[in-house]
Amino acid sequence: MNTELGSLLRFYAGKPHGIESSERVQLSGTYNVRKGKLQLPVNRWSRRQVILCGTCLMVSSVKASHTGKMHILPLIGGKVEEVKKHNHCLAFSSAGPQSQTYYISFDSFTEHLRWHRHAAKMVSQRISSVDLSCCSLEKLPPNLLYSQDLTHLNLKHNFLPADHTLQQLQRFTRLRSLNLSNNHLGSFPLSICSISTLTEVNLSCNHLTSVHSAVGNMHNLQTFLLDGNLLSSLPSELGSLQRLTYLGLSFNEFRQVPVVLEQLGSVERLCMAGNSLSQLPLQAFRLLRIKYVDLRLNKISRLVPDEPDFLRHVSQLDLRDNGLTELDASLFPRLEVLHCERNRLSSLRVKGCMLKGLYAAHNELRELDISPAATNLTYMDISRNCMESLPEWLSESKKLEVLDISHNHIKELPPWLLCRSSLRKLLAGHNRLQRLPDRVERPLLEVLDLQHNLLLELPCNLFLKSDSLRCLNASANKLESLPPSSLSEESHSILQELYLTNNHLTDKCVPLLTGHTHLRVLHMAYNHLQTFPASKMAKLEELEEVDLSGNRLKAVPTTIMNCRRMHTLIAHSNNIEVFPEVMQLMDMKCVDLSCNELSEITLPENLPPKLQELDLTGNPRLNLDHKTLEQLNNIRCFRIDPPPTSFSANEASGGPAVWSHGYTEASGVKNKLCVAALSVNSFCGNREALYGVFDGDRNVEVPYLLQCTMNDILAEELHKTKSEEDYMTNTFLVMQRKLGTAGQKLGGSAALCHIRHDPTDPAGCFTLTAANVGKCQAILCRDGKPLPLSLQHNISLPEEYNRIRQHKAIITEDNKVNGVTDCTRIMGYSFLYPSVLPRPHVHTLTLTPQDEFFVLGSRGLWDAVSPAEAVEAVRTVPDALAAAKKLCTLAQGYGCTDSLS
Repeated sequence: MNTELGSLLRFYAGKPHGIESSERVQLSGTYNVRKGKLQLPVNRWSRRQVILCGTCLMVSSVKASHTGKMHILPLIGGKVEEVKKHNHCLAFSSAGPQSQTYYISFDSFTEHLRWHRHAAKMVSQRISSVDLSCCSLEKLPPNLLYSQDLTHLNLKHNFLPADHTLQQLQRFTRLRSLNLSNNHLGSFPLSICSISTLTEVNLSCNHLTSVHSAVGNMHNLQTFLLDGNLLSSLPSELGSLQRLTYLGLSFNEFRQVPVVLEQLGSVERLCMAGNSLSQLPLQAFRLLRIKYVDLRLNKISRLVPDEPDFLRHVSQLDLRDNGLTELDASLFPRLEVLHCERNRLSSLRVKGCMLKGLYAAHNELRELDISPAATNLTYMDISRNCMESLPEWLSESKKLEVLDISHNHIKELPPWLLCRSSLRKLLAGHNRLQRLPDRVERPLLEVLDLQHNLLLELPCNLFLKSDSLRCLNASANKLESLPPSSLSEESHSILQELYLTNNHLTDKCVPLLTGHTHLRVLHMAYNHLQTFPASKMAKLEELEEVDLSGNRLKAVPTTIMNCRRMHTLIAHSNNIEVFPEVMQLMDMKCVDLSCNELSEITLPENLPPKLQELDLTGNPRLNLDHKTLEQLNNIRCFRIDPPPTSFSANEASGGPAVWSHGYTEASGVKNKLCVAALSVNSFCGNREALYGVFDGDRNVEVPYLLQCTMNDILAEELHKTKSEEDYMTNTFLVMQRKLGTAGQKLGGSAALCHIRHDPTDPAGCFTLTAANVGKCQAILCRDGKPLPLSLQHNISLPEEYNRIRQHKAIITEDNKVNGVTDCTRIMGYSFLYPSVLPRPHVHTLTLTPQDEFFVLGSRGLWDAVSPAEAVEAVRTVPDALAAAKKLCTLAQGYGCTDSLS
């Protein structure tokens, strides 16, 4: 069989067998066993068949093992200990005053270790619980039935059918919790209705079309999960479950709230996300004590009102991702948390007396009416709306801790906002603020985000009065000056992160930074700095990360050596002529001095042990000797311009170089580089080019595999298929197969751009074919405007949502498919097939004289920089490398902490 298919297919004859899964079901073997105390001479060692399964240790003679005669030793609450006097020997003891002990001598240390690990986990349990999930079970293990004290049994993700196999569960007379989710039931397992002790049952994702009327016999049931099935109705007998408090009906096919709910007076939590409710008659809840209602991802366009007194129990309401244009949530008088993100709301009314959390992002809100005032409100997110000002009632929310008003049309903030003692985090970026309130009275504000506004200055006493401020982001404004950090040499500032990228700051601002002695991160890229005085840098001893790119600096201050914790120095796109002595800082990890005027560098005998990245590209006068090159080549990611040659490879093949590019990469959290790039200026002929960007989010394996393999696959597919869309689509599908085992549990986004020219038509136009999956995207600058070439596939696209719903996938509260990825099309994650596919979006267009350049970027770039800003930022930058560097630095200055490419 083709080895590439090994990760996708498995053939077996008879019962499937896997070592890992079988060991999870039970351990067994024939060993020397002794019962009782080791000191007694009458107890001799004998060869016995031993099985560890469920919650029990089973011992029998080799002959008797075939007849089922065996001694059972319950282990919950017991002990398992090493016997030092005998090699590879363990003592198993049951709990209680009548405890028994068996000594087992294993044949090897490996077996001894495996048994000890499994048994230790078993005896440490406070409840009698067995986890047999993901064990490829087609029937219950026979030896499991000896665990008569079993109370919790997890059988999810197996292949169990709803036949006589499950009748054996009735032998567990103490069973309280049973998880049969993600099996092959197909029909409701009638046998579990006879287990009267059950309080929790999970039958999610089993293609159930109905619930048997015998469910009414399960009088002790408190939690009943039926998510991800094909249910459209419930039997009236369900109303007998008067102890039921949690009912899960999400991702089924209900078109209305089941009538039987009116009989379930004890239900406190109702989940009906991902159904087909078009309207919500609140009368259905009038007799219930429901506190939490989840109605995400339905088609609700209106709420049919009822008397508020009948809805007084509802405290949490989730209406995310519906079709509401207006919402009167004041009908829920005791509402504490409201989620209504991603609707089309233009107005919202809420009762404020009990409200603690309001989440209303991604709507079209212009007004927000909360009455009475929300005096208990602690969290409010109204980002990405159309608000022009903050509502007046907010001044009475004395407990507000987090306020997100970013991406609105707000022109000014109320004067009381920076005097609020409770506010810890204010996100006000991407608005139209021209100034901030002058009044700042010792707020407890810790995080203040003001990026992408129109600010010319900050309040003069912002740092003097904000004793708790740890992080300030004022990037992408029009700041020309900074407020002082203190009025004397003594400063009380605890500011740790300061982002001032893309402003109009000059040298006179630098002395004002020295009072922030606890500063760890400083971003002042793309300002108007010409010098950074050494005496000022010397006072910032706690600095760890500095970005001074895109200024006019000729040198990095020598006193940077005082910053002993420094690990990142980024100063590309300046006029730096002298390489700074940062290589003597032992914590240094990343140095970027690309696009400068370096001519030589001086290195210490030993490089910093943690150094991972050094970028010296774009220094045309730099000349490194062989010894220096040899030393630098040991760095994991060392970049330098290739040596000049008398003629290029393209010219050698008979044609001029047509395409040029620039690219850069930046590590994310924990210094992991989870992105990769592909660039071939002369692909399959000197007039073609291929570029790509790959993003593994938190993994490095998938981007690396895509980078190494994808261009070869595309070259093969070009010869096989003629259609523009087919060859790109086939490239992605073949690449999915070649990911092999790495693509089973890991995934990554990918975007490719292929520029072609018809060799039979020398005067013909070039065509650009772009394809992408996941969150890597490409944009084309056409006549100064961004033209999208990519599409993000997620559940916000109706066709994608309908497709994954057909495959009964569960969308978790963070909008991820089965809790794994929020992309419905992405490379890898083959265990999520067919819900998640590698089939790309393909866009082909003919290039025109108005097309100036295109940008390929990973997720981190587009999360921080809009397509319009990206085009505007680099359109006037003539050097492709400098342009790529600028986009990356802007994204980091705006707060991106992900890997970038």
